[in-house]
Amino acid sequence: TGGLTGKSPKFGSKGGSPPEDLALQNIQARSRMVLAYMLASLLPWVRGKNGWLLVVATGNVDEGLRGYLTKYDCSSGDLNPIGSISKVDLKCFLYWAADNLGYPSLRQIVEAPPTAELRPIEDSASGLHTQTDEADMGMSYEELGVFGRLRKISRHGPVSMFRSLAHEWAHLGAAEVARKVKHFFRMYAINRHKMTTITPAYHAENYSPDDNRFDHRQFLYPFNFPRQFAQIDRLVGLIEAKEAAKKIRSLSQTNAN
Repeated sequence: TGGLTGKSPKFGSKGGSPPEDLALQNIQARSRMVLAYMLASLLPWVRGKNGWLLVVATGNVDEGLRGYLTKYDCSSGDLNPIGSISKVDLKCFLYWAADNLGYPSLRQIVEAPPTAELRPIEDSASGLHTQTDEADMGMSYEELGVFGRLRKISRHGPVSMFRSLAHEWAHLGAAEVARKVKHFFRMYAINRHKMTTITPAYHAENYSPDDNRFDHRQFLYPFNFPRQFAQIDRLVGLIEAKEAAKKIRSLSQTNAN
């Protein structure tokens, strides 16, 4: 890119900024798609046959919901057999297949940390990829599965999702639940446009965020949700005040006894 921009981008591990690092990752991600389509066109010819092959995409429903994919990368293809299945459900199926279908190697695949493998590994003494999907996303696949069901099936927005999770995840504390919900909706809003070009998927569950077929809500949102996030902050204040008052009453009763 030096001839076009006058600058040469670097990966983050080499001192590059986040935009540089992401741009270099996306070049690799899109190259996978180009290579896959080239092979789909050439392999029948290599085998002395006519026609061409279809390209199978690899993104799961959680990556689509969070937007953890590059437009026109290996998540793009002609069809996607796992595109409407969550990572948690997919892992359960692979464990079952490893035990019941005679593919024990699947267990090693499932137990390996999910990684896009797009950053260099020369800074890793083990030679393994230090980049992981969950660190990049800022949330776990288990959390994404919860967010996805509440967003798609229960039709929750930021405030109603916080109300539900403040109770379900009470052990985390209201402020941490609020942080997680806000982060999810920021990423959801910023990346929702990617669902307009997502590869057609086998429709296996009702939590698919695919806006062309199963989720016809708009794809442009204000990423900071000013009214909703302000309401969440007010609710956090009320919850924390209530918990503080409860502790004071408990201490008073203890001292009185």
